[in-house]
Amino acid sequence: MYPQERLVALENKSPSSSNFIKNIVIEDLEAGRVTEVVTRFPPEPNGYLHIGHAKSICLNFELADEFNGRTNLRFDDTNPLKEDLEFVNAIKEDVRWLGFEWDELHYASEYFGQMYEYAVRLIRKGKAFVCDLTADEIREQRGTLTEPGRNSPYRDRSVEENLDLFERMRKGEFPDGTKTLRAKINMASPNINLRDPVIYRISHAVHHQTGDAWCIYPMYAYAHPIEDAIEGVTHSICTLEFEDQRPFYDWVIEECETPAKPRQYEFNRLNVTNTVMSKRKLKKLVEEQIVDGWDDPRMPTISGMRRKGYTPEAIRAFCRDVGVGKSYGVVDERQLEHFIREDLKLKALRTMAVLRPLKVVITNYPEGETEWLEAENNAENPEMGNRQIPFSREIYIEQDDFMENPPSKYFRLFPGNEVRLKHAYFVKCEEVVKNEAGEVVELRCTYDPETKSGSGFTGRKVKGTIHWVDASNAVPAEFRLYEPLIADEAEDDDEGTFLDHVNPNSLETLQGFVEPGLKDVTGQEKFQFFRHGYFNVDPKVSEPGRPAFNRIVSLKSSFDPTSAK
Repeated sequence: MYPQERLVALENKSPSSSNFIKNIVIEDLEAGRVTEVVTRFPPEPNGYLHIGHAKSICLNFELADEFNGRTNLRFDDTNPLKEDLEFVNAIKEDVRWLGFEWDELHYASEYFGQMYEYAVRLIRKGKAFVCDLTADEIREQRGTLTEPGRNSPYRDRSVEENLDLFERMRKGEFPDGTKTLRAKINMASPNINLRDPVIYRISHAVHHQTGDAWCIYPMYAYAHPIEDAIEGVTHSICTLEFEDQRPFYDWVIEECETPAKPRQYEFNRLNVTNTVMSKRKLKKLVEEQIVDGWDDPRMPTISGMRRKGYTPEAIRAFCRDVGVGKSYGVVDERQLEHFIREDLKLKALRTMAVLRPLKVVITNYPEGETEWLEAENNAENPEMGNRQIPFSREIYIEQDDFMENPPSKYFRLFPGNEVRLKHAYFVKCEEVVKNEAGEVVELRCTYDPETKSGSGFTGRKVKGTIHWVDASNAVPAEFRLYEPLIADEAEDDDEGTFLDHVNPNSLETLQGFVEPGLKDVTGQEKFQFFRHGYFNVDPKVSEPGRPAFNRIVSLKSSFDPTSAK
């Protein structure tokens, strides 16, 4: 029996920390149906993990951890034609980066021998048969939601014939696609998943774990419950699309007579606006070179989000916040962005960067002189201290911070107007320099030495404050600004047509400057650039002395986190 005081403590937690799966676990422990909670995260290594997987990872690992249980990482590697060691290694890295460590590491391929023996047991019981129909013929005879299926002409083969054929399949005597092993259940079942599903197919392919030891491979729906049973999983948690598969899951456990009796529970998958979660579609984006690999910052993959600059703390907080339920819904991407802002606001160094430079010459500042000004690193976190930034006669400001003919209530630079340079002085625009095309290429300004930041000057007020970078010490940098990769909802579109929804303006690359203190930054360092947002040093694009920054998120959003509750 689970300790009563622990159960009371869990029941007294706030409703936001509860969900129906946790309640099932508590009931199972109270009733003594289980004595230890064992969960698993079972990805197929045929692609990189995405934010939807992160929700499942958090649920499985945190649920077991809360009840002092165990969680296994298990690769469901039953299809060697689509799987690769690259994906295995990437998945391990992602799980660890999210902050979790598995108790045991397993592969479905470890159990191929046991799965084969269980299949033989099913044949001996008259519960499985070797079928010679092709995949298309099986599909044609399966029936519809309103019409029953038709029995295979090979369904009534004798046990002896089925055992012989299955052994010969195992030995490699038949070509791919010529025979399958099917469960013998009920072709008239209202649940199509029980209409004699295929449980083994022939595939003369080299497996990344077992090599050429096998030429027949179990189907996922058959293998998964057996894997759970072998590992002693108590709560097999998956998304709602597997709900109709649960009767077959239970059938396999019962008919194979496994010692352990795991139970399957389904929860709502995570869907995010302007995002596709299908690994097939994500793979197509990679193969069509629409993105720069699986870790492109526009991708919803965990590796892509890591490269963009998301933190594991923010992703875990988001996954907890969206909750676990049974209803289908789409989460606003701004809800995810809210959590990275919350995580970084006290962590990120606040500095200045100019993304679209416009040169400013301060005509009354001494030529050849540089002074060092003090600037706080994070006004909301004084413990981060201060830094020194250079200031001299020539600086860069943002092009957007100047207008020659501004509208009313425009408080930044325009001819005759005065603004404050953040951490520095008041400057006034005196002259505009243009090129032959009539484009503004330089501003001539004057500064007031009495207005230095921190000096206590109170002589007059200005309404605008703009950021800048000292031109003589500025570090060239690349800035990568992102918009959603998918312009509108495309998750339910066909495999090919969803590409029509790809946003052609999802990436904008700019060349600008940052403060000299950022010259030697390394990959994954994060900063808040004044007025621009939170940025991450791209670990793949950055070069020594010329960093590249991915914008993680803008500074503000119209999203109200309480509205998502």
